Amino acid sequence: MPKPDSSLWAQLSALDAFPKVNEDFFKKTMSGGVITIVASVLMALLFFSELRLYLTTQTAHELVVDTSRGAHIDILFDVTFPHMPCSWLSLDAMDISGEMHLDVASHDIKKQRLNAGGSPINQAEKHDVHQTKRNKDVNATGCGSCFGAETESLRCCNTCEQVRQAYQTKGWVLSNIGNIEQCKDDTYLQSIKEQEGEGCHIWGQLSVNKVAGNFHFAAGHSYQQGSMHIHDMAPFADKTLDFTHKIHSLSYGQPYPGMRNPLDGVMQVAPQPKGGETKKGTATGMFQYFLKVVPTDYVYLSQKSTESNQYSVTENFRAAADASAGGRNLPGVFFFYDLSPIRVRIQEQKSSFLHFLTNVCAIVGGIFAVSGLIDNTVYQAEQVIRKKIDLGKNI
Repeated sequence: MPKPDSSLWAQLSALDAFPKVNEDFFKKTMSGGVITIVASVLMALLFFSELRLYLTTQTAHELVVDTSRGAHIDILFDVTFPHMPCSWLSLDAMDISGEMHLDVASHDIKKQRLNAGGSPINQAEKHDVHQTKRNKDVNATGCGSCFGAETESLRCCNTCEQVRQAYQTKGWVLSNIGNIEQCKDDTYLQSIKEQEGEGCHIWGQLSVNKVAGNFHFAAGHSYQQGSMHIHDMAPFADKTLDFTHKIHSLSYGQPYPGMRNPLDGVMQVAPQPKGGETKKGTATGMFQYFLKVVPTDYVYLSQKSTESNQYSVTENFRAAADASAGGRNLPGVFFFYDLSPIRVRIQEQKSSFLHFLTNVCAIVGGIFAVSGLIDNTVYQAEQVIRKKIDLGKNI
């Protein structure tokens, strides 16, 4: 086997940046051992800290103008009313485009009756306000009176619902409903009496246009009279409408990692009137929530994305005023929402292995260099002190 060129090896040795020192010239000290232990512990702590950061998925936020059009928003809610029976509640949704969902029953919404202690009375059922409107036709073969509210399209009122519809068309208030023959066996009025003192747990999903609007929980069946949104409050003239509520969850869209909904878990107790006693036939007032909805895209590492929304909220309470004082506040819980023109894009990111390796090398090299400087300083100080001590002994 030919010998390697000795001149080449000599040239390579001259380039050695790490000259070796004979072990006979090494001197180990106690201070050096302490510094080595401290440096090793620091290296281990910083290494595991960097490893944790490497394994953790980070997120980057980007703001862009929202250019989407013609989309819909899914509103997912879960609310409990401890003092409002299910048959008393009406859920309406409307927006500035003019689209309305009155007495919402077509969406995926369920409700469950609760007793005074908050325990469920029956199994959850689909929210359907129309099931309380099925009543007996008291004059199936003839033409029942509409009590002066007849129209060209509705000349006969043989059921309580037809009487109610005729009054709504005229814009009249159906006040003495108990004196109307068609309404004597009305299941809606019966359920109002039977469920008094109960509560209601209602949850589900609304699909609304991606424009500003509102949805609200209020008492009584709702209808539209011209440009006015009206609730039939006649059956509750002698009832106490207490809209104390707890919002278990409220989100505008599907959840994504790190999603925070500020209204989740919020409990609002209706303030008691002065004197501390609530009279029959009174309403506590209107709870208002004003939400600014921000469209949000969450992009995972796999590039799969979820379109959702986040929101900020401010709240207000307007006490109900007596009708004699000109009070026109509709008691209930109202959620007014508006859309932001800015879309937030959240992108999952993870640092590369080379970046992790670079940081680890920087940690090890940095601590090793600093600890070497400290050890050398301590050693030189020890040598100076030792020389002065020896010099003092010789004197």
